[in-house]
Amino acid sequence: MIKCLIVDDEPLSRQVLKGFVSDHPDLELAGECKDALEAMSFLQKHGVDLLFLDINMPKLSGVNFYKSLQNKPEVIFTTAYSEFAVEGFELNAIDYLMKPIAFERFIKAIQKVKDKLGQNSSSSPVQDYIMLKADKKMYRTPFEDILFCEALGDYVKVHLSDKVLIVTTTMKKLLTELPEQIFLRTHKSYIINKTKVEYIEGNQIKIGEGMVSIGQSYRDEVMRALG
Repeated sequence: MIKCLIVDDEPLSRQVLKGFVSDHPDLELAGECKDALEAMSFLQKHGVDLLFLDINMPKLSGVNFYKSLQNKPEVIFTTAYSEFAVEGFELNAIDYLMKPIAFERFIKAIQKVKDKLGQNSSSSPVQDYIMLKADKKMYRTPFEDILFCEALGDYVKVHLSDKVLIVTTTMKKLLTELPEQIFLRTHKSYIINKTKVEYIEGNQIKIGEGMVSIGQSYRDEVMRALG
């Protein structure tokens, strides 16, 4: 588990991030602070792996606070002002999130954290499967067997190479459990295995026997990922 500390002077921003952290299976909320001084006191007593750090705060900015730390956790800066992002990256920030923060963008940032933290754990085997709950059973499902996933109300239809599973989960939760380097959301109702794409025609992607839609808001990202 990745222990996180949220540092933000806006209660609503803290609330949004707390919700995102609670929805992610690899994150644990260690605490929340309303300003840098409170965070400084917290870190003297508690260790964390990751800071969600607002840049624009009163008294002491997130950037100056992070510079002052001797033992620096990984950091993801949050800001409503894109001009602050460059300074954040100069401090080797893993990512920065623009407010209002979208959950899918949050997931991508966490994947970067996982990738970086995983570089020093070569003894840990890379998991190449996911456990999926369907018809009261848990199915060990290799990533390579998944063609695409399709939203079905409070369930997800997972199309495999040899069958279809009606899985007890949501698209949002499933997306957090699938590796970003293999899987891509193309539409609010679809997640695809990028390695299984046969061709793209208009706003449709051919995978196996199915055609998967590309949503208008996802199109640019899909074309970058598959181009």
